[in-house]
Amino acid sequence: MADEELKAQVDQYVDEVWEDVVADIRTLVQVESVEDLDHAEPGKPWGPAPYEALSRALAIAGRLGLDAHDLDGYLGYADLAGESESYIATIAHTDIVPLGLGWTVDPLDVTRREGYLLGRGVLDDKGPFVLSLYAAHFFQRQVAAGGARLPYTLRCIIGNNEETGMGDVPYYLDRFPEPAFCFSPDADFPLICGEKGVYHGEITSAKVAGEKIVELDGGTVPNAIPGLATAVVRADAAALPTSDGIEVEPAGEGLARVVAHGKGGHASLPAGTVNAIGVLVRYLLDAGVCGKGQRAFLELERTLTASTDGSSTGIASADDKFGPLTCIQGTIRTRDGRFVQTIDSRYPTSISGDDITRIVGALAEGIGGSYRVLADVPPFYIEPSSPEIQALLATYGEYAGRDATPLVIGGGTYARHFKRACAFGPHDPEEQVPAWVGMEHGPDEGISEQSLRRALKIYIVSIARLMRLELD
Repeated sequence: MADEELKAQVDQYVDEVWEDVVADIRTLVQVESVEDLDHAEPGKPWGPAPYEALSRALAIAGRLGLDAHDLDGYLGYADLAGESESYIATIAHTDIVPLGLGWTVDPLDVTRREGYLLGRGVLDDKGPFVLSLYAAHFFQRQVAAGGARLPYTLRCIIGNNEETGMGDVPYYLDRFPEPAFCFSPDADFPLICGEKGVYHGEITSAKVAGEKIVELDGGTVPNAIPGLATAVVRADAAALPTSDGIEVEPAGEGLARVVAHGKGGHASLPAGTVNAIGVLVRYLLDAGVCGKGQRAFLELERTLTASTDGSSTGIASADDKFGPLTCIQGTIRTRDGRFVQTIDSRYPTSISGDDITRIVGALAEGIGGSYRVLADVPPFYIEPSSPEIQALLATYGEYAGRDATPLVIGGGTYARHFKRACAFGPHDPEEQVPAWVGMEHGPDEGISEQSLRRALKIYIVSIARLMRLELD
């Protein structure tokens, strides 16, 4: 089929199915599919809500004529059988980060507003996942109508643990061969060919909670910059000073609650954010609301939150492929009389996870605390000149009307777990959006319907072109 004929069919298809696409996105957004290991059980390893989202996703895939399978609740997949058992795959996910604060619409529904869809997961990644199913459905309808089978099997992998540990992918790769090629619709256009290393660590203070500061709490997950942080302190609320971004209220006899407000966002994109933990610790230090044993920890917190490029921490680094390192502080908690702070760093090839461990570990030990590594995944890169990458870039460029240059990012996607893979849209950084449209992981997360419609067309045409390549 000539490309122009294919594109005309794709245009007609997207117009026909679009309301069903939005309805299926809503079906998934309605599930608060945040990892819940406290209620995990056999068949539901990430908790009941992620499993419910996975079950709904599999039901949608089955309704669209794909051969859907549940892999013990870890993840799923849905196939359109081709002439070869070798397969081309998409991989998207149905789990989400916690809802967080600051929403002006219901985060567990799809709100349509002025051409945009708003709701947790419409961009990351339930909306794009639904697009992957409908891309496969386009080809399924052709086969069902008597058309030729695709040269390769087309598989839509349904991830269910991307936001926390990506523990679903190893489970999959232990049971199936690598795809001939795979792309994840969970990032930016034009295309992501490289991802910085992803590093998570945890600083634990000495046992100092309970002095002037009774409790510290902030953030939702390690890989998001917190927009809210609180402290319960031994003080008269009325006597505490006022400050920008700070609210103070009574919290019981002799206690006050200090609430710090920042501007949250994804850990890999700290520009323009304000870490609420930093706002809080600066206030407590400036107001003198900390015990003698707590001051050293707060001073370290002030140092850690003073930059997002690692310069204040001593781990700043950059290379010509990935650019500069980023480092943020995601959550702070009080456990067993100690304060526990997580850090998230996205690092280039000019520094290693071991280097970060050594430097940050020394800072923790310097205040009498301890340090441990939670995760360390090295940088990922696929050569942009490969035929698969060039096919995807060309398709995007045709629809966008401009030359497409591949990007590298600080975010970690599923692509890094496969030998031949990339991340491919659907968010387009070139698109100008209203201020009330939030980013991924933030309140009022949203994306335009026009962007999603175009992405679906790009995915269908890209898959058709991948099917023409010699990938074995």
